[in-house]
Amino acid sequence: MPDLARTATAGRAMSARLRLEQRLGLLRSVLMYHGIPFRRRHLTRFYAQFIRPDDLCFDIGAHVGSRLRAWLPLGARIVAVEPQPSCAALLRRWFGGDSRVALVERAVGARPGTAELLVSPRTPTVTTLSQDWIAAVGGDRAFAGVRWEERRPVTVTTLDELIARHGGPAFCKIDVEGYELEVLRGLSRPIPALSFEYLSICPGRARACVARLAELGRYEFNWSAGESHRLRSDGWLDADGMLARIEMLGSAGGSGDIYARLRAPAADE
Repeated sequence: MPDLARTATAGRAMSARLRLEQRLGLLRSVLMYHGIPFRRRHLTRFYAQFIRPDDLCFDIGAHVGSRLRAWLPLGARIVAVEPQPSCAALLRRWFGGDSRVALVERAVGARPGTAELLVSPRTPTVTTLSQDWIAAVGGDRAFAGVRWEERRPVTVTTLDELIARHGGPAFCKIDVEGYELEVLRGLSRPIPALSFEYLSICPGRARACVARLAELGRYEFNWSAGESHRLRSDGWLDADGMLARIEMLGSAGGSGDIYARLRAPAADE
């Protein structure tokens, strides 16, 4: 009995620690994404090139809603998808009464079903469905001290299912910590414009996403480094040009977002 009691006490202590770390991690995310002055205005100006009034937009990996706050002033209608219960609860509290926002507490992948969400309570921004991604980033200094201590079963939907239910989006942001390719594999038709996160230490994942989009439609590409939200190339690149650029991004380090939009037909087409 004493051993059982000690085990139970240790279990309760660990649960309490994880709950505290989860609250602190959520607060950290809120401060990171909502606490920087003028950040929302900058994001709104940036996304205005992709989003028009009454456009439907998907936010895959909505986290604490920074894109929702940036897109709503543009007149967007938004489907916000987030599998982490603490983040989903925050989104419901902040946006649950807004008729322009549909909140979906699920993950997104290549096929519907269930999966295991690998949760980092201290740093919920890097919670992921990809064990391979965790292995790939584990040796990088930017992830030093990050621990994925919780495993939580989640329901998985697909982009195709979301489109069937809500309609086709004009723009889709995908930020799912190494699971971007799986999200794109759950899409069977092109979306006019979208973005996905890249990490320089995982260039193969970015290359695979560009190749997948090239299978779906005639896309052209650009990118934004870090959190600058400024397109780096004066002209949009074809798939081969973006693939070559990814090699350079890999040597430069850091992270950012790759943007893709369907090419306008040529005059003689």
